[in-house]
Amino acid sequence: MIKSHYNQVAGRDNNRSIALSDGIFAVAITLLFLDIRVPLQENVASDFELINLFTSLKPKFIVAFLAFMTIGIFWTGHSVQYQYITKSDRNLSWINLLFLLSVIILPFSTSFLGNYIDFIFPMVIYWFNLLIMGLLLYLHWNYAYKKGLIDEEKKDLVSKPIKTRIIIAQSLYFIGALLCFFNPYISIAFIILVQLNYAFAFINGIKS
Repeated sequence: MIKSHYNQVAGRDNNRSIALSDGIFAVAITLLFLDIRVPLQENVASDFELINLFTSLKPKFIVAFLAFMTIGIFWTGHSVQYQYITKSDRNLSWINLLFLLSVIILPFSTSFLGNYIDFIFPMVIYWFNLLIMGLLLYLHWNYAYKKGLIDEEKKDLVSKPIKTRIIIAQSLYFIGALLCFFNPYISIAFIILVQLNYAFAFINGIKS
């Protein structure tokens, strides 16, 4: 009779990891916009006052779009990895869970930034969230590669582009974060432009 340890048989179902991941990404996107609430103010006397009240939500809409693009970029990168990861184990499942933890924290760091968009510290917190997401996504792929959990025929072809994409993106996010010391809006605009490029590959040199 062959005995196996629990750790040798746990966490081997890729389908459950993918399903949970898609669910977490969906929840995170939903939470981004649940934070934007209709402003209530008594005795609104004119459309002009109402327009001013509406435009006061501008910071929240800006950072919600920023975070929407962030989640979209990371969901795409995560999906690409699972196109080639054919097997799993307990450790990879837990690395994925930690990555999902960093994803579900993003609505909080987004809300914090939206409420204090004129300050530097919230942008640093948001960037740190991006950094953790990037590091865990890189670790997720690197672990799968080293443990032979990736399609053997394609792993060497796709591994370098996947790793390079994460490294370049994180480097650009870091540059964007530094710009907050000049102006937080410039910092946010730069990161959004980086994300738009990764979404639509406008610039061939850093396309995804």
